[in-house]
Amino acid sequence: MIDETQEPTLATDKVVMRTEPIQQRSAERIETLLDAAAALIDEGGIDGVTTSAVAKKSKSSVGVVYRYFPNIQTLLRALAVRNLERYVERVQENVDTSPPGPWSSFDRTLDIFIEMNRDEPGFRALRFGDVIDQRFLNPELSNNSILAREFARQIGETYDFEPDDDIVFHVEVAIEMASGLLGRAFQLDKHGDERFIEATRRLCTDYLTTNIPLPPEQPHPRSR
Repeated sequence: MIDETQEPTLATDKVVMRTEPIQQRSAERIETLLDAAAALIDEGGIDGVTTSAVAKKSKSSVGVVYRYFPNIQTLLRALAVRNLERYVERVQENVDTSPPGPWSSFDRTLDIFIEMNRDEPGFRALRFGDVIDQRFLNPELSNNSILAREFARQIGETYDFEPDDDIVFHVEVAIEMASGLLGRAFQLDKHGDERFIEATRRLCTDYLTTNIPLPPEQPHPRSR
């Protein structure tokens, strides 16, 4: 069984800022700073994100940046967490609308990852921070381990069973394969090399189908 006491599903609480965004105005200011950092990444890569550049891009002062983020590493971590939360939110929205088939929902997670590489500012270079550190979001778990636990939980909800450690492991293997291959797909092509994208779909589906047999029809628990 997955030990839910060991880690949160997402790692938002691992991001330490100087001032918690309790008020709406503060929350909006932080979103503006993160948007500025994402735009800078698209323009000049992760190395182009500096405190002064973020301040200028967001039409703020350096003092405002430091008010919320003690350093650029913390700001990038917050942006990586936002990327992860947006990704998981979009995945969750699409679970119930996936077509019939035991792994159609996982195929949809690949679609969303591909879409975010193409459309989400800064995502292609930063993703979930794994390009900086494989444990960028949580020092005790790899970023893909966090995703694997979330996807395993969704699989358990969809098919009404409690996923065990073996299922989490196999899901994580599939995510590692997808992460590496899709990283290569977008390394030189901002739209993604279709050969690598299709190879990712085929390899991940074959692996999951072989190692985690699921019923042929995908029930939708909210409609049951």
